[in-house]
Formats: sequence, C-alpha cells, structure tokens
Amino acid sequence: MTSEVAMNSFVELLNARCSLFRPFIDAYVADQKEKERQRLEEEEKLKQEEEMRLLEEQRQKEEEAETSRQDAKKQQIQEVLNKQTYAQFKAYAEQQYPNDPEQQNILIKQLQEHHYHQYMSQLLRQNTPINQAPLPSLDAEQPIEGSLNGDTPSVDGEREGQEENLSETSPLPVDGIPVKEILPASMWTRKDIKEFKDSIRREEKEMIIKVGHGEIVTVRVPTQEEGSCLYWEFATDSYDIGFGVLFEWTPPTEDSNVSVHISDIEDEESDPDEAVDTQDIESGGKVRLTKDQAPMSVIVPIYRRDCHEEVYAGSHAYPSQGVYLLKFDNSYSLWRSKTLYYRVYYTK
Repeated sequence: MTSEVAMNSFVELLNARCSLFRPFIDAYVADQKEKERQRLEEEEKLKQEEEMRLLEEQRQKEEEAETSRQDAKKQQIQEVLNKQTYAQFKAYAEQQYPNDPEQQNILIKQLQEHHYHQYMSQLLRQNTPINQAPLPSLDAEQPIEGSLNGDTPSVDGEREGQEENLSETSPLPVDGIPVKEILPASMWTRKDIKEFKDSIRREEKEMIIKVGHGEIVTVRVPTQEEGSCLYWEFATDSYDIGFGVLFEWTPPTEDSNVSVHISDIEDEESDPDEAVDTQDIESGGKVRLTKDQAPMSVIVPIYRRDCHEEVYAGSHAYPSQGVYLLKFDNSYSLWRSKTLYYRVYYTK
C-alpha cells in the first residue's frame, strides 16, 4: 500500500468515525479563502492609495510649476511697467518731496506697486490668464489707471500729521465759469477714533456707509451761500480706504442737500472718444471733461489713508460756488468691504 492510498484510507475512516471532522475541514477551508480575499483587498487598497499619492504628487508639482511660471511672468510684467513709469513717477516724487531722495524713492516704489496692481486687476477683469498676458510694450507709454481717470495716481500712505498742500497756480476761466484762486487744502489726523465712531453711531447713523469691494463712494456736498469753508472727518473699521477731494465748477442751484453716490472704477472712467483735455485750474495737470460733465479740480489727490487707526480730518476754503466731491475709493480691494464713518459741515 502506497503512502497516498494509506492517507486517503485514514481520512475516510476518520470521516466515518468522527462526525465533526468534515465541518472542521469545511470551516478551515472557508477561513483560508476569507483570509486570501482580505489579503487581495488590502493589496488592491494599497495599490489605489499609492496611485492616488503619485497623482497628488504630480498635481502638486504641476501647481508649483504653474505658480513658478506665473510668478516669473508677473515679475516680467512688473519690471516692464516699472521701466515705463519710472521717469513719470520720479518727476512726481520730486514735486512731492523736493530735496529728499529717500522719501522720493519710497513714493516711487509705492506708485509703481499701485500701478502694477491696477494692471493686474485689469487683466483679472478681462479674464486674461497670467501666462497668456502680453508684456506691456516699452515702445509706447502704458496708461496709468488711477482712481481719477488716471490723472492722479493713488499710493499707500503719505506724510501723516502734516498739512497737505497743493501747488497754487493763477486761476483760469473754464467754459465761462468765473474762477477764484484755489487755496491749498489742510489735512490732519486725530487719535480719538473710538470716540468719533461712537458719536457717529449715536447721533448720525446715516453717516455710516458700507463701501463694497471694488466700489467708489462719492459724497456730493454743494457749497452754501452763507458758508466759506468746508470741513470733513472720517474713519473706517479694520482696513484703510482711498480718499480724495474734487471740486466741480458748476453754477449755484437751489438743491443744497448732501447726496451719496456709489459706483465702480469702470463707471468713473470717461469715454476717451467724448473726452477733451483742459488745463487744470489748480495743479497744472489735465481736467478730463465729457460733453455732459462739468469741469473739475483736484483739491486733495486720492491716497489710501490709514483711517482705521486715526480719524482723518481736513478743511478747504470755498474757491467759488460749486459742488465738492468727497471720494472714498475702495476700487483696489478685490474682496474686502469697508465700513465708513464720516461727517461734513461748513463754517461761515
């Protein structure tokens, strides 16, 4: 008898004499099959996790490469824009800070940074991918887009705690409107920002405005017959905001109420086909007019003010009968809205 025949005979005898032998063998086989199934499932799971890890690594590498390409393209764009605007911004800085090269360099960098962000915001509005954006041509001057039709660039910060003076020029008549000599505006800051906000909340809730992201709020303040000087005060919560003052040379009207208008940067830009250039009454620059627009002068250029830290205040003597335009500019902000507290009044 061979060993194989002997083993088969033993198994048959054990199965015949022991009723639990076959169920034990069946359970053992089922257990082995289940373990094999679990092993295969674990291997498949590990394989899928490894594939996902490799895909995630590949995606991260592609994102890093894309970010690197975008950063390189942004740097190229900024370098070209800086070359285009350096001479213009240098001349402007020399006017603002004569005999102070250090402050001139700071202002030039601020202006260039602001111009760059405006250029990138324009690409964003046009849905132009960064990598497909054409480099600005060095052969032609790149228009500087500002909060005031590009005539006065906005910058981060300025000389604080000092009076802000603009150059005076001889008055010129515009479209037959008699014009007096424009005196420089005065501006200062106060530390009592909490008390100022509390006072506005208690007494003048209508003077609290939410300025949405990308928006410009214009407060129109007509001159008063019995008045001689306009005063303004303002502050914000948490973040800064752009601020400037224009004067609209319009004949006196019966409507002397203060009004508020909200617009975005595109609404503020004039149609170049309908615009004409006139010598600025006040600063020697350009007054951009449309067929239906009254001539304006820049009393205070639009700058970003740290009015979430201090109360900003100022005054200006009436140059004539007309309308003051107080511009609160949040057009540079893509995401943040600003809560504005302001007060305007006049003195005799």
